[in-house]
Amino acid sequence: MTPVGGAKPRSPKGRLTGRVALVTGASRGIGRAVAKRFADEGAELVITARTQGALEELDDEIRATARACVLVTCDLRDFDAIDRMGAAVFERFGRLDVLVANAAQLGMLAPLHHIDPGTWEATIAVNLTANWRLIRSFDPLLRMSEAGRAIFVTSGAAQVPNPYWGIYATSKAALEMMVRTYAAEIAKTSVRANLVNPGATRTRMRAEAFPGEDADRLKAAEAVTDLFVELAGAACARNGQVLDAG
Repeated sequence: MTPVGGAKPRSPKGRLTGRVALVTGASRGIGRAVAKRFADEGAELVITARTQGALEELDDEIRATARACVLVTCDLRDFDAIDRMGAAVFERFGRLDVLVANAAQLGMLAPLHHIDPGTWEATIAVNLTANWRLIRSFDPLLRMSEAGRAIFVTSGAAQVPNPYWGIYATSKAALEMMVRTYAAEIAKTSVRANLVNPGATRTRMRAEAFPGEDADRLKAAEAVTDLFVELAGAACARNGQVLDAG
């Protein structure tokens, strides 16, 4: 975990001012857009992704508005690294107010019997198991917040069995059940957990899945950030819901 110096404090006007937020998969797409929006709303940010250079580029864009920005280069398949990240966040902040579990991978679009075991295991590791490890590591820190909020990113693929989407759809369907179960377990605490389905959005993963699609006809990642801000707020009472971002 590498703290980034030189961040200029912003005036306390944002809806997330003073709240510590961690965003996974923050180097591009929806994660990047959410991180920038949270910075604009006054959050103190921990941003993580696999590529240090991409995180540094994002930090260059947001450091003028973020109260604090910490960069963590982490492959979420390294589950022990998730535990170390939890310990480092506790040491630096003493709590976590918002967890945005955004990182995911498509895997491969193929018949189930054609998917090689390595691709299956890697996709389940990132899309499902890593999110369980995030819950395991950060639940204690979310409970230390006056209003801990966990937001997980799902997909419409989890709801409809489409040919060749088996690995991605399975991982997201399992994610939804896991998060809804977690939400039921924390219902009597101050922590809340929900899922966001961004819908068709202009991201690199979308382009991989639909290479012939006209990306200009899709909404930008920035267009889905309003819902993330709502769910990250201390006043949000939603719990265990799957919400469409439009």
